Amino acid sequence: WKTDHQQFANFENFVNDRAVLDSFLRAKQENKLRLARVIADLTAVHVDPESLFDVHIKRIHEYKRQLLNVLRIVDDYHRVIDDGEDITPRTYIFAGKAAPGYWAAKQIIKLINNVAMVVNGDPRVRGLMKVVFLPDYRVSLAEVIIPAADLSEQISTAGMEASGTGNMKLAMNGALTIGTLDGANIEIAERVGEDNIYIFGLRAHEVAALLGANAYHPTELTAQSPRLRRVIESIRNGVFSPGDPALFHVITETLLRDHERYVHLADLPSYLETQRRVEVDFRDPVGWAKRALLNTARTGAFSSDRTVQEYARAIWKIERVGREARATINA
Repeated sequence: WKTDHQQFANFENFVNDRAVLDSFLRAKQENKLRLARVIADLTAVHVDPESLFDVHIKRIHEYKRQLLNVLRIVDDYHRVIDDGEDITPRTYIFAGKAAPGYWAAKQIIKLINNVAMVVNGDPRVRGLMKVVFLPDYRVSLAEVIIPAADLSEQISTAGMEASGTGNMKLAMNGALTIGTLDGANIEIAERVGEDNIYIFGLRAHEVAALLGANAYHPTELTAQSPRLRRVIESIRNGVFSPGDPALFHVITETLLRDHERYVHLADLPSYLETQRRVEVDFRDPVGWAKRALLNTARTGAFSSDRTVQEYARAIWKIERVGREARATINA
């Protein structure tokens, strides 16, 4: 895009131009093909570039809730093998690093990889689900992942995400965001419009009230919901750790602990329901492309150009130098 961030906004004028939408979709598809090749090279997992590329790339941390995403994948798996549902084909992509001594985060990484092993090896979900954890996350890998993303996972516990800029990069590259109303998701929602983002879950004040009143009891939620109970029990009973059923007991016991501070199971029903909306919407390529294009068109305010211009004007008190003046200075 041109350096003036207003050029992003001009792009919105083409939201109903079918030729532009087709070109936009082709560009996204080329990026997905490129990422599919990288995934195959790094993991030997072959993914369908036509599937929904569902991307969660962040530092691995309990509050960033990669675990919530995994619980959703387990639910999707059971929807297919137990309930016989024909879900929208999806590739679940994770990348990120954990602090060396952060044992809980390492357990989450292990669970992601174990779920990937089971799901990717099960012929009953072939063509519908693939799970990938890309190793050694770094800038050069992000440069391949971000332009290929269809859905951006920004699902930190509300009130715990200070800001975040990864979600801005993904939105600018035409990924629709699914997230809690927290951090920069709030600003993205304001810019792109409520119809072009998927917001779910408890708000920050609701999380604070729930935990502050000692009113969060996950075991009560699972007792009332066969769906939640099925997800927890399949992890606890070793479905994703054959030969070592107790491997993830600490994870399941933590999720069920009274007042668990990241409120995974409190937000899971809303998250699952919102992901159902994503599934339905992705089946309409043109409608999805329009919303993706609007994410790109309306996020120019997050560009570094705008940031530098504001610093120049408000902080540094300097003025833009025209082309003729620059030529004089350089001479």
